[in-house]
Amino acid sequence: MYADGACKGNPGVGGWGVWLKAGSHEKSLYGGEALTTNNRMELTAVIQGLQALKKPSHVRVYTDSSYVQKGMTEWLAGWKLKQWRTADKKPVKNADLWQQLDVIAQPHQIEWIWVKGHAGNEGNERADALANQGVLTVAIG
Repeated sequence: MYADGACKGNPGVGGWGVWLKAGSHEKSLYGGEALTTNNRMELTAVIQGLQALKKPSHVRVYTDSSYVQKGMTEWLAGWKLKQWRTADKKPVKNADLWQQLDVIAQPHQIEWIWVKGHAGNEGNERADALANQGVLTVAIG
């Protein structure tokens, strides 16, 4: 799964995109929101991609968002222990989406893989194009 978010202005009009590929099967998903942030769109892309899976799966999630990758591999456990507070006791930003992602991720075995954005990686480029399509659907109406 390749997931990406886009935002024109931050906050601003945002979009998310996901390209799922398993063997010869492919699925493209995208959507957007009128007023959001890039990080919210990055999280939404992964949530939407995982929700599209029909059964518990082994998934490689490729993202150019270190926020998403590190959030799931380094920060999440600590946030949960601290009742969704950061190390300096402030509320975790986007806690609603992190909590949703935490639940949706549970039945799956997930490898969280960071990839450099806009660097020619086919899957990332496709997810980016889908995220920008999501922006357009909101902007055009």
